Amino acid sequence: MHTVNRLPDLRSAVDSLRRTGEIALVPTMGALHDGHLTLVREAKRLAASVVVSIFVNPTQFGPNEDLDAYPRQLAEDSRLLEAEGVDLLWAPGVEEVYPRGFATNVSVSGLSAVLCGASRPGHFDGVATVVAKLFGQVRPDIALFGEKDWQQLAIIRRMARDLDFTQPFADRIAGVPIVREADGLAMSSRNRYLSPEDRARAAALPRLMRDATQAIGSGGDVLVALEQLRVGLLKAGFASVDYAELADAQSLQSLKELGKAPARLFVAARIGGTRLIDNMAVN
Repeated sequence: MHTVNRLPDLRSAVDSLRRTGEIALVPTMGALHDGHLTLVREAKRLAASVVVSIFVNPTQFGPNEDLDAYPRQLAEDSRLLEAEGVDLLWAPGVEEVYPRGFATNVSVSGLSAVLCGASRPGHFDGVATVVAKLFGQVRPDIALFGEKDWQQLAIIRRMARDLDFTQPFADRIAGVPIVREADGLAMSSRNRYLSPEDRARAAALPRLMRDATQAIGSGGDVLVALEQLRVGLLKAGFASVDYAELADAQSLQSLKELGKAPARLFVAARIGGTRLIDNMAVN
């Protein structure tokens, strides 16, 4: 595996890879777990070469969020990626991505205003901006993102369609199903923040979400099921629930009843000092 930190070196390495066929990009912020590695394995199945980026993007963190505490373990991440057969690791510094005087922002309205966007103002502007830059830097033929961040996936697809990114096309931005721990908790780099006690309590999140999706899917009252979910999380030891919503899977607009269009249950809740998110299909 080749590792590069400067943009000219990245472009040279990508040009060499392109001679062998299509290139897949897996953007990450590092602190890799099996969820990330599942993206890498799917990328290897879909393309001749795989590029993984590791960049802890400061523009998607709010003033009171965990940028400084976010885990950074480049040496261990590199070892994991090399073992998976990744061709190229793009690991730039902040100044390489945001040079002095950087003044451009990518904002996707509508999709960014709901769910996590409502409680984390500016977060998805930071995500959209850095992903747009990654698409321009790597020029991948396909890009892969985990469905745990379903809202992020929807926003990136909208951005690619609206800004005419031809590499990758919007329909070549692949969502990969959530990878879960044995007790159902969605894998996340932030899970490592949990104390042993909070980690045990966190298993209530997927369990209560499954109960809610079953109740809604079988014709139960949506608002009642969502309130039972919120109350259940607080009783299980969660400190607060940012949101628990049924929403259209594409538009992300909140739903008060289940229709024929695909819908998903979205939850963000805090336990200890950690904010966990998850989503599940309802129909």
